[in-house]
Amino acid sequence: MSYNRILIIQTAFPGDLILTTPLIRATKEKYPQARLTLLVIPETQDLLKNNPYVSEVLVYDKRSRPGSQFLALRKEIKKRHLDLALIPHRSFRSALLACWGGCRHRVGFDTSAGRFLLTEKVKYRLDWHEIERNLSLLHSDGAKPQGICPQLYPGTSQIEKVVSFLHKHNAKLEDDLVCLAPGSVWATKRWLPQRFAQVSDWLMKQQVKTVLIGSEDDSSLAEEICSNMSAKPINACGKLSLLESAALISTSRLVISHDSAPTHMAVAMRIPVVTIFGSTVPEFGFYPYGEENVIVQKQLYCRPCGIHGRKKCPERHFRCMNDITAEEVFEATQKKLDEKRIQTH
Repeated sequence: MSYNRILIIQTAFPGDLILTTPLIRATKEKYPQARLTLLVIPETQDLLKNNPYVSEVLVYDKRSRPGSQFLALRKEIKKRHLDLALIPHRSFRSALLACWGGCRHRVGFDTSAGRFLLTEKVKYRLDWHEIERNLSLLHSDGAKPQGICPQLYPGTSQIEKVVSFLHKHNAKLEDDLVCLAPGSVWATKRWLPQRFAQVSDWLMKQQVKTVLIGSEDDSSLAEEICSNMSAKPINACGKLSLLESAALISTSRLVISHDSAPTHMAVAMRIPVVTIFGSTVPEFGFYPYGEENVIVQKQLYCRPCGIHGRKKCPERHFRCMNDITAEEVFEATQKKLDEKRIQTH
């Protein structure tokens, strides 16, 4: 069966949209004649700029006037006469929008809250990476799809913004840059700020320039890290858009991150990442995809304590992060940097 008008709905976090980009590419490659529309939230739409596989982006602001936004989107979807909706996001609203929007064929996961509104349900495989799970929406035979790395497409304007930003901080693209992403929506996913500071100090002693990346919400955390350092890093938190941050990452040697969007952003830009796991575990399927990356974690009786992380440690000891030392993360970082230096010489 062929489809000419396809909708992909992913209204979750930035990391989730990045992990949906392989599905976007695979869909366009399978149906090259199709017009591909993406439905995302305002916070993530920047990630789709310059994407060659996307024909159109619809934005769903779930927080501001959700009722009227829903009805307006339903109208927009309906008038496009869509043949197929692929729904990696497992919320009831996503399935309802596709159904009430008149999408003829609606494919989502069997764990979706709105699965009864789907015309085809695909098994959500807990033993697969999220990229492979998303790709399985295109494969009705149940076979494990061949993985595709996520991709982002910073353009000239994003690169120019990064060059200008670095210049203001006495840095340039040719410098040895390491990006540190200390933030997360969930407190139990965040490593200790003073240990980020320690790793950053050690790196800077080796003539590496460290850059703190994140959103405006991470600004106070970045300031805390800076206050614990002897030499100040470049603080880009809240200064760059998501796609500009991807452009910055693409110029770096390595990224240190949590189980959050910057990990997947680094993978998308083909930059090695050291990912620190706290309350969540790689087995959930959101680990950094590929073989170039490193995971730092502690095996504990209490892990995992939640799918998305928590506001505070339910055991009150926070050992999943407290037990990870600055020395461990620095050693993992140093090893990857040394490997990359060998590869480039």
